[in-house]
Amino acid sequence: MKNRSRLISHLRTSFFLVFCSLACAVLLSCKTHITNLSTRASVETGQGVAIAGFIITGTQSRQVVIRGLGPTLTQDGVSGALADPFLSLLDGNGNVLWNNNNWKDSQQAAIQETGLAPTNDLESAILRTLAPGNYTAILSGRNSTSVTNVSTRGFVGTGQAVMIGGFIIGGGRYDIQVVVRGLGPSLTQHGVSGALADPFLRLFDSNGNVLRTNNDWKDSQQAAIQATGLAPTNDLESAILRTVMPGNYTAILSGKNNTTGIGLIEIYKL
Repeated sequence: MKNRSRLISHLRTSFFLVFCSLACAVLLSCKTHITNLSTRASVETGQGVAIAGFIITGTQSRQVVIRGLGPTLTQDGVSGALADPFLSLLDGNGNVLWNNNNWKDSQQAAIQETGLAPTNDLESAILRTLAPGNYTAILSGRNSTSVTNVSTRGFVGTGQAVMIGGFIIGGGRYDIQVVVRGLGPSLTQHGVSGALADPFLRLFDSNGNVLRTNNDWKDSQQAAIQATGLAPTNDLESAILRTVMPGNYTAILSGKNNTTGIGLIEIYKL
């Protein structure tokens, strides 16, 4: 609970939720790798905007809905929610595919047909058909509203269905330290059934090079991770402490010996 309290305390200024849903998941059950991805984090200005990365795999294009929420979070007891989200979708080369301020500004009818229209007119949504590849959703506040923490929870499968969390270290010339955690067993304390029994975590740079892997967090870096105050509460969970330079990074969470279940990736900026 100490670690989770620290996570909440780092969500300082305002919050957002990006919701990415494959359209087929709205209508029927089909074999897609990730049907929903949501991340809530601090949204600040400049290089401190919130960033969520995702990958479309396979050979066919997929229709996705990406939402940037703020005002509706107050209904769930979130204080300091982002008043007016602005959402951008970029491809793997950094090209802007679509921008949206208020979801009714464009695509209103099409978004309503998906059943995923935001409930507040000031919130953002983008409906797009995407070819297989890497994509990034960036959420900022209109008229200016740093990611210190990002977390993503979802089903962790095998092969291409592992969980992927992308993040960007931007701005300045200086390296920073991050702690990346892959949790599973401790989620049962929060009422999550079918939690990933034994997470395995990998951290990659933008060129796909493996920077570090970890199975059980005490296997290596135990003292250093404990010193951050962010050590997982279960010995089977994973954690990586790494100094990183500005750039793009990817954390991949899988289950040891191809086990599956609900897992959580957390990325902390120290």
